[in-house]
Amino acid sequence: MLRQLPNVLTGLRLVLVPPILWLLVLGDYAWALGLAVVAGVSDWLDGALARRFGWQTRLGGILDPLADKLLLVGTYVVLGALGHLPAWLVALVVLRDVVIVAGAAVYHFRFEAVQPEPTRLSKINTVAQLLLMMVTLVELAGLPVKDPILVGLIAAVGLLVVATLFQYVGIWSARAARIARERESSDGDGRRSR
Repeated sequence: MLRQLPNVLTGLRLVLVPPILWLLVLGDYAWALGLAVVAGVSDWLDGALARRFGWQTRLGGILDPLADKLLLVGTYVVLGALGHLPAWLVALVVLRDVVIVAGAAVYHFRFEAVQPEPTRLSKINTVAQLLLMMVTLVELAGLPVKDPILVGLIAAVGLLVVATLFQYVGIWSARAARIARERESSDGDGRRSR
């Protein structure tokens, strides 16, 4: 039962996404910030428990990044639509995730099952996106944030989004090419042995 605790915490994070987005639409930024902090703590806690006690599961490996993506993309889209984040940044964040998900689907069906393997740079990107989201919510909740901090975070997230997009495309394209060569080689060997 305890082994499922990280997955329960991830489920809590998934459940919190719609209320956070709704509170943003309503302009209730303090409550949105509070729930976002709860989501962030649950994210840290489920990861810490899974690593500390070896409670990793395949379901958790799928749900954890899904919860992160739904929270981040949903929040970025709403904050962008409300004019609190630049439209170009929101478009980049969404484009990156669409390309990665579409690429993973193609890879899964044409080559082999995809195992979620976030890179170190991708983890840094996720942290930067979360930090920008939280700092933006802090400012909207009424606590002043210096402009250079926001501008720096926006630039950092933009660069990381582009860098991780190219990184993932490169990694998975190379793997797909290797598998295609291996298949072609084995097909050639089979034809020659006949």
